[in-house]
Amino acid sequence: KSLKSDVSVTLVRVEYNGALLGDSCQTDVLPDGTANYNFTTSFECSPNGPNSLDDIVQKLVLLTVIEVQKEKKKEKTVPLGQAVVDLLPLLQGQCSFKVLAPLYAVPASPLESLQLEAKGGLEVTVCTEEPLLSATQLSDGNLLSVTLEAAYSVPEAFAAAGPLQNFMACLQVPAAGEKEFPLLFMNGIFKPAGEKEPLPRPKKWPLGNIMAPGALNIPNSFIVGGPYEDEDGELNKREDMEFRIQAESTKRIVWDMERRCYLDPAAVVTLQKRITECWYWPLEVCRASVGSPSKGKTTKADKGDEDKQISFHGVAYVNMVPLLCPGVKQIRGAFRVFAYHSSEVFEKTKCQHSVFRDLRKLSLSKEGLWTPGISSPLSRAVHSKIQKEDKITKDSSRRVRPREANCNMPFIMPVMALDNMTLREQYLSSQQYTEAETFLVMEIKLDKALVPKRSREELTSQVSQMIPPRPPLPPRTEGAKKAVEDYHNHVTSIAVAILSEYHELFGKQLPERGVIDPQTLQEQKRQLNFELNISGKYFAFKEQLKYAVVKIVREKYLKTTAFETQEQLQAFLSELYVYLVDQMHVALNQLLFEEAAPPAPPPRVTEDQLWLFAREAEVNKDYKLAALYHQQRVAQDQCNIQYWLDYGIFCLLLEERMKAQECFREALSLDPHHIQSLLLCGIVAVMLQHCEEAEIFFEDACCLEPSSVVAWTLSGLFYELQDNNIQAEMAFREAKKLLQAQLAKESSIPEAAEGEGGEKPISAAGVRSPSPSPKECSP
Repeated sequence: KSLKSDVSVTLVRVEYNGALLGDSCQTDVLPDGTANYNFTTSFECSPNGPNSLDDIVQKLVLLTVIEVQKEKKKEKTVPLGQAVVDLLPLLQGQCSFKVLAPLYAVPASPLESLQLEAKGGLEVTVCTEEPLLSATQLSDGNLLSVTLEAAYSVPEAFAAAGPLQNFMACLQVPAAGEKEFPLLFMNGIFKPAGEKEPLPRPKKWPLGNIMAPGALNIPNSFIVGGPYEDEDGELNKREDMEFRIQAESTKRIVWDMERRCYLDPAAVVTLQKRITECWYWPLEVCRASVGSPSKGKTTKADKGDEDKQISFHGVAYVNMVPLLCPGVKQIRGAFRVFAYHSSEVFEKTKCQHSVFRDLRKLSLSKEGLWTPGISSPLSRAVHSKIQKEDKITKDSSRRVRPREANCNMPFIMPVMALDNMTLREQYLSSQQYTEAETFLVMEIKLDKALVPKRSREELTSQVSQMIPPRPPLPPRTEGAKKAVEDYHNHVTSIAVAILSEYHELFGKQLPERGVIDPQTLQEQKRQLNFELNISGKYFAFKEQLKYAVVKIVREKYLKTTAFETQEQLQAFLSELYVYLVDQMHVALNQLLFEEAAPPAPPPRVTEDQLWLFAREAEVNKDYKLAALYHQQRVAQDQCNIQYWLDYGIFCLLLEERMKAQECFREALSLDPHHIQSLLLCGIVAVMLQHCEEAEIFFEDACCLEPSSVVAWTLSGLFYELQDNNIQAEMAFREAKKLLQAQLAKESSIPEAAEGEGGEKPISAAGVRSPSPSPKECSP
């Protein structure tokens, strides 16, 4: 689509994994800028074939649109644009999918002048005869993605002018089966000091020989960065912030490249086992110098120069432990680069074999390490060196896997020079990483967490199974009584208001004999009714009384539906009228002839006083009296969570663990989401050796309130008791991060009050009350 300009005849060339799959027929471009190729091609995918699952997950189908120009008797072809198709959906359970692959212009082509990089596209349909993964592989397998962003604060020697340089990095991970799969990052770009890398910025495909640079960007995949303190690697403390900010503006090597690897179920188990056995994995980095192409045979003098092609061999130790924490699918951070020493690498990573030892196995030319048009003398040097070393290590390599090599075997990189001068140069170049404080920023991401995290609903359900919540309060049975009381109150208030109106009209003075003749009384009643009607107060009183009557009908007589016949309605109204008149007389009699009942005296001892009495008894070691006061508090209000917690903590003081557990569970039954109750239930469960229950309580507390330092700290202590060092470290790290954030927030409060003569605020951690108050929370 969108092929315009003077383009008339085009074809599409399809390539995959370095092989040409075919060319379409030459097709005329229609006036609307579209061309229908109707081209179909295929390739075989098999575990042991040339295109395995590892290739499907990381290799892309490359589509090149080529213009065919007919000049006299010859045909000239000019590449116009390129597009790539990602085959990852085939490993996500799909057997067929259709995409519109963006077509990016090739430099110096007619499309580039039209600026149609984001407008042109190729409609591509990909399908397979059967699913590539079985149901087991799809559910238990995983996808590992590693993004190498950049190396910052690189040595000054990187900026020196010289031959073409290629900056490489490599990380080995367990692949399908028993293989080790190297994730190789090449073609790092050196950038001088200046502006920082923009955020967000697109990630790039690991493509080598591609003519359209725009096709390197991965669609909808960006490097977004984030706060340093939220990272998982090194240099994430507050004191490192200034150095990181400065380093990101200095000389750097930028990759922004993502590599992927499919992990079958066996490889997922191996990955977990490897991380458990060794927390740190080596990410090797180096610089390779690419010599100019030369013709003829290579002389012995040239071979000496070829031995020096690789330099600045360093290693960064990546802590993979966070991936074993429940629910963690991604780690991102900065990792320092050190000089590569085989003994140190083996001590930290249990890996003595360097991934750059056998560049021939990495298929550098196939991966696109060298730029087009440049020969690779390094590969010839490596080939000759490896032939010599293979004679020595042939037998041992058959018996020992690379990561399990004998630590006593001397380590020599074949790509390095065999003379002492070259070794010294290699050592000095690697040491510059430490002097320059170089660090790498990378991201490791899994499609599914290695250790699933229980959801909040699941944890709440498990807690509810152990401690059923208290049943809801029974429905109110005094609704009718309350409705009658409201009716009495309304009658009383209306009677008082009418009496006030009477006093305003006729005064409060009674006749001399205290009796009003009936004729005068009837005249006063008529005049009072007239005044109430013309003032609107009569209708106000009527409306006020209506709601009280409706409540009586609904609550006492339970009438909520319409009557079926008119006779039923009249019978009910007669009964209701008699009842309302009787209750009106009751209310008026109470108003005129009875005195109001005196208010109930307050209780002699309040709950707070009982708590203070209990604390005093504890100090005096009169535990029986203290227990009595705690029981009285609970008896006065059994729905108060804090009363149950205080009583449970007192039972722990007396080492009555079962009674304490009962108290804490009573508190938790009142509110299953109460954090303190969950933590105290977890503590008692640990004391009673109920470790599975304790883990559920602590995990639920951290899930309900992720910002609780106490919850994460107690979880870390629990996992430490269980010798689960990985989750203990994760919990302690989370607690430390939250505590540092709280301290930073407190320190950032402006000290304006201090300048106005106010006192400097004191941290709560620095002052403790000699005895807790009743409102204090237990842990």
